[in-house]
Amino acid sequence: MGKPTGFLEFERRGPVYRPVPVRLRDWREVYEPQDDAAVAQQGARCMDCGIPFCMQGCPLGNPIPAFNDHVYKARWEQAAAALFRTNNFPEFTGRLCPAPCESACVLGIASDPVTIERIEYEVAEHAFSMGFDVARFPASETGRRVAVVGSGPAGLAAAAQLRSVGHDVTVYERSDAVGGLLRYGIPEFKLEKAVLDRRIEVMRSSGVVFRTSATVGADGTPLDELRRDFDAVLLAIGATVPRLIDVPGAELEGVYPAMTYLEAANRAVAGAGVSPIDAGGRHVVILGGGDTGADCLGTAHRQGAASVLQIEIMDCPPVVRPTDQPWPMMARIFKTTPAHEEGGERRFSTETLEFRGDGRVSEIVLRDNSSGEVVHVPVDLVLIAAGFLGPELGRIGLDGAELVTARSTLSVSANWLLEALAGPTPVFACGDAVRGQSLIVWAIAEGRSAASALDAHLSARPSTLPAPVAPYSLSW
Repeated sequence: MGKPTGFLEFERRGPVYRPVPVRLRDWREVYEPQDDAAVAQQGARCMDCGIPFCMQGCPLGNPIPAFNDHVYKARWEQAAAALFRTNNFPEFTGRLCPAPCESACVLGIASDPVTIERIEYEVAEHAFSMGFDVARFPASETGRRVAVVGSGPAGLAAAAQLRSVGHDVTVYERSDAVGGLLRYGIPEFKLEKAVLDRRIEVMRSSGVVFRTSATVGADGTPLDELRRDFDAVLLAIGATVPRLIDVPGAELEGVYPAMTYLEAANRAVAGAGVSPIDAGGRHVVILGGGDTGADCLGTAHRQGAASVLQIEIMDCPPVVRPTDQPWPMMARIFKTTPAHEEGGERRFSTETLEFRGDGRVSEIVLRDNSSGEVVHVPVDLVLIAAGFLGPELGRIGLDGAELVTARSTLSVSANWLLEALAGPTPVFACGDAVRGQSLIVWAIAEGRSAASALDAHLSARPSTLPAPVAPYSLSW
């Protein structure tokens, strides 16, 4: 283990944030660098428990005690080797994952858990900066061709795994750049796109082919054509149908789904000019208190919003773990992100009744569900961050009832196969298109698992690729 008494000697300490007035002037990531000595202390806090519940809490099954120990002893190459065996993209999860592993950390029962997510980030960044192996290259070629539709975390993970055993992999992305929601859904201050581009170049160097502006379905290449040209097809198309709020005035100008706003903002930051949905000087209301709502909050701050109000229909969660969500569950507790520290107001237990305005929204009518009070709030821009309903199946020509679950997601077998699609070329699916809106770590885990099933199908033998999860499996 790390230091046997480390968890008694050292407090949990992550990196400090850059000062708010400074970071609001740019779109860079919000953290100051953390020196290696400080990171080593955090690795030393790992108790090396007899039963590592942190690994069970992680959908990828990352060997957390192993890389914590390596980090404590400054063995960065061994730490990277251990981590990259189970996680294709720790540079993404180390920035974006809500860390169910930390909720399951044994130390967290009576103290603060180990900073597992940040240690993962440090291991990944050391691997790139020190020139360690960050990808697996095939030892030989299989001659089999696979099309992966979608380049979000599930599609990228599947593509990387399939290429590592020698399949010829082509990734189709309908947008003009690779990355899915990693590219245009996650703000730069949470994931600088240079980090994403760095990984894409690694995958290209291993032989993965990317085709952008390549729509599959009614408006582009028919799915049947892919099935003729490839030996297998994997659909990792995400769950991108937004959940809207059906109240009077929802059609007014100035009311947008969160992802429409975030994509426009990300494109502007990438050099496409001023966003057409800019929050500068506007009074903004964000409907939704999750991570996407926080992304909108931080983006509105950087665009110079006059005010921002974030609304959550649920009650304010407790600040400590409630008794009905015992360890090692990932409890719903009050969460403050860096964006919340930058300003804005939060209201819980508040319901949206109506949007008002003459062509463009100018007022929102809200009801406090605790008191019953109805209030009218002036607003110039409303962003709906209420989650997603499922994948856009109609666009890809997959709207048959036998292909879809009651949750409007793709219905797959235990081996990630769309059995309802008859034909000699199999079609697999994974990620949010199957699970529904979920976490980046689940997307990566399911992409890896589907790649294993697909490889076994093409090879007619058990796959050498690990399969960490099955469809609809549960996590701690």
